[in-house]
Amino acid sequence: MSPPRKPREFLRFLLDAAIAASDPARVLPPHLPKPPKGRTIVIGAGKAAAAMAKAVEDHWRGEISGLVVTRYGYGLRCKRIEVVEASHPVPDAAGRAAAERILKSVEGLTRDDLVLCLISGGASALLALPAPGITLEDKRALTQQLLRCGASIFELNAVRKHLSAIKGGRLAAAAAPARVVTLAISDVPGDDPAVIGSGPTVADPSTFAEVRAILAKYKITPPAPIVRHLDAARDESPKPGDKRLAAARYVMIATPQAALQAAADAARKRGVTPIILGDALEGEARDVAIVHAGIAQAAALGHLRIGTAAPRLPLVLLSGGETTVTVTHDGRGGRNSVFVLALALALKGAAGIYGLACDTDGTDGTEDNAGAIVTPDTLARAAKRGVDLKALLAADDSWAAFDALDDLIVTGPTRTNVNDFRAILVLKEA
Repeated sequence: MSPPRKPREFLRFLLDAAIAASDPARVLPPHLPKPPKGRTIVIGAGKAAAAMAKAVEDHWRGEISGLVVTRYGYGLRCKRIEVVEASHPVPDAAGRAAAERILKSVEGLTRDDLVLCLISGGASALLALPAPGITLEDKRALTQQLLRCGASIFELNAVRKHLSAIKGGRLAAAAAPARVVTLAISDVPGDDPAVIGSGPTVADPSTFAEVRAILAKYKITPPAPIVRHLDAARDESPKPGDKRLAAARYVMIATPQAALQAAADAARKRGVTPIILGDALEGEARDVAIVHAGIAQAAALGHLRIGTAAPRLPLVLLSGGETTVTVTHDGRGGRNSVFVLALALALKGAAGIYGLACDTDGTDGTEDNAGAIVTPDTLARAAKRGVDLKALLAADDSWAAFDALDDLIVTGPTRTNVNDFRAILVLKEA
């Protein structure tokens, strides 16, 4: 096999293939249900919500109305479905108002009506309707603490569900006895419907006791109203078998694994051997990067084995999932740029190895880049420009490192989200 002549462009080509495979305009229409006898109400939340609503409008036969909420900058114009923008990952008043309107829109429906719910990554923050007695500021404060301490998405969403009047199956319960069909784009490891967007239309197996244990694990003392709410443990979320959810159906229309497979197919067509390491890799971004570097170096040395044979070079290692970052300083950067910076340091300028990590929604953390790229000369270029990569990693300032090297990847809003995408290209033997 001949190696790609332009490794940077090749890695970006694979990212684009993964994103295209998750485009709502492509993946949503085949899963639309039949129109009901009664009304059709379209609701939804997430970074892909506007694109999903547009896909529904473009292919729906019959009358529809509704409201979806998406992240600022991720909106699209729709004619019959209202699109509202709000804050992510920390909720704001716009998200709270939208969530309240969405909940009210499904009340008082009949068995002849259909609620079409469009859920994608980001819905947890965008559907911000606190439980009675809890303010939005209380939820914002606790969300920020959980994000900074490195809590997993499973832990974060379990907490969110027990502070909410709409998540954890409560939205579907409010819509009963109407039929509820949820079309979802997964952004979580394992594609668990109860975790995607904090599962507003599915039963919730987590409990108040588990939430209290999560906060104790990270030594977090939440605002007093939240403490009282969790201790009282009233209004538990709907559990499996709840009759109010009997008419709810859940359809997964895009997943991280499908995106990785699309990238693998694209690589194979270009003469590069793809190896998918997994779509649900978790852990601290720095640690995951070190493991990836070790696998790439083993492949370059001919030590990597699939069965009993060494895979042919060039090859690309593909992986997805959601890493975490425990933040101790006030630098800039998200988990993908942290991963790439740690990868660059671990590779130590190894010849013929290139890597990219991006969030498929187009935003890494709170910055305007999707991620970053590492090349064999990253360390040399940094040294020449006086950029101390180790110091910037220690300062949680990975964005500054790649901004100085012109190695940030900027896609703009993709209006989809199947979580992180990582690709490491190994061109030749060491």
